[in-house]
Formats: sequence, C-alpha cells, structure tokens
Amino acid sequence: MQDKLTEDEKRFLLKIAREAIEARVCGAPEVTLERENLSETLLGPGAAFVTITLEGELRGCVGALEAYQPLVDDVIEHGVAAATQDPRFPPLRPDEAARMRIEISRLTQPEDLAYDTPEDLVRRLRPQIDGVTIFDGWRRATFLPQVWEKLPRAEEFLDHLCYKMGAAPGLWRGRKLRVQVYQVEEFHE
Repeated sequence: MQDKLTEDEKRFLLKIAREAIEARVCGAPEVTLERENLSETLLGPGAAFVTITLEGELRGCVGALEAYQPLVDDVIEHGVAAATQDPRFPPLRPDEAARMRIEISRLTQPEDLAYDTPEDLVRRLRPQIDGVTIFDGWRRATFLPQVWEKLPRAEEFLDHLCYKMGAAPGLWRGRKLRVQVYQVEEFHE
C-alpha cells in the first residue's frame, strides 16, 4: 500500500466509526461529516473491513473487498453493519457499544493468484501478509491477514476458508479454485 494513512487519519477513522456505531445502536442522530476538512485519502476510494470485539472475542466483522465509495464512507457503512448486520451475531446492544473495541483493516486492490497444484497454492500464500479470497462459482469467502494468527498453517487456513464459503473443507485440494490475495493496513483502538 503506497499511500499509508497518517496517524491523524487513523484516529479520525476509528473515532468516526465509533460515533456511527454508537449513534445507530443507541438511537442517536446519524453522524454528519464536514467533508471540506477531510484529506484526499479519506475522500478517495477505499475498501475496509471493520471488526468489533468485546473482551477480546469477535462480535462482528463486515467489509468490502474492493473500493466503491470514499474510504470514510466505507468505514462508517461497514462499522454500522459489523455492529448490526453480521449474521453470526445479534445486533450490538447499547451496553455493549460502550465496551467494544474497533479494528479497521484498509485493503489493497485484490489480485488473482496464479497456481498450478494444491501444493503450489500452499507455497505461494504468504502467512501473516496475505488476505485470501476463494471463489467457487457464485460462492466466495475471505479471511483477513489477521486470521493467520489463529490458523497459521496454510492447509488449515484454506480448509477453514472453504468451510466459511459453505463447501467441504478440502475442496481446494480436489478442485482448482479462483484465488485472490490482498494486503491490509490494520489499526485499532
């Protein structure tokens, strides 16, 4: 990622994500932005995932793989969605909003990963660096690079990714899937 966010931009995105989530969860008016005061980077196209944790446990994670709106809007939209629309969890409650921790992962443009065999795929993945998306027809699933911390072996990582997609864990071993990789600029409260 060539244009890294400044520390001020990171703090602003975390602050605005928290304000937007708390406003939605607590029934307050929506956040309004004074766009003329925002940097070109924040107003430029950006894709992000917003992850919410409570006491170190995942409570919601939603994002976009490709940029389709300004980064600041992407963070607001996906922060609120992580708090209220992640199908794995009930909507965040007001008492939880005060205790939540927010992490933002700003994504690079995904790139197709060429490989020949399952073993070649395992060799080409870069643990702790690459976020990975797999595709099988209309189904797809992604793991951010941070997931490597919990699934450090590439074979296990790919098995869990297939399961997340709704397929058998070993699907990647028996059929060549479309694979994309991306990197993230991650920061948190």
